[in-house]
Amino acid sequence: MAAVKISALTDPVETWNDRYAQSAYIFGTEPNHYLVQCQRYLKAGMSALAIADGEGRNSVWLAKQGLTASAFDISTVAVEKARRLARDENVEVDFSVADCGTWDWDSSKFDVVVAIFVQFAAPNDRKLLFANMIRSLKPGGLIILQGYTPKQLEYKTGGPPDLDNLYTEDLLRDEFSGLDIIDMNGYEMELREGSQHSGMSALIGMVAKK
Repeated sequence: MAAVKISALTDPVETWNDRYAQSAYIFGTEPNHYLVQCQRYLKAGMSALAIADGEGRNSVWLAKQGLTASAFDISTVAVEKARRLARDENVEVDFSVADCGTWDWDSSKFDVVVAIFVQFAAPNDRKLLFANMIRSLKPGGLIILQGYTPKQLEYKTGGPPDLDNLYTEDLLRDEFSGLDIIDMNGYEMELREGSQHSGMSALIGMVAKK
């Protein structure tokens, strides 16, 4: 399997470890709002993977809903904080330290794959990442995705600074053309997700079924 570069940063592990190296949870401990809106698609007992889940806010929430949750992130510091959050919330999550290239993308393993603000992969690497996400879904499985749109470059309240890393509806429909798009919603709202996602934001959310 070809490796997926999670970031164009010179040393992404060191960069993200530095960002997470504080006692506060930089993206907060509450789950992403779009993921919560998708709760109606989730059922206890489902298997779920949260990609690049940082300090664990989304995977811990999935576990609290009764799902069998797994998550990975490139940052050892973030994963340790995620494990602490899971202990504090009295849930179990299978956390791993990995990036999108070293993660074992088993075929047809998960009922749900969650990708929240996973936007640091270059376009060619992103295409492989999306293909691996689809491959890891069971038949009938769901992808729940949230990201920033190009207008986010005007707001500068989070996300990557490069246009190529941002999502449009056309891009997502093309990349996930083999799936049934259940929801595709572009919108703007004020985020309050820790110190890193704070302020008016240009967003898009997607739910797609295999």
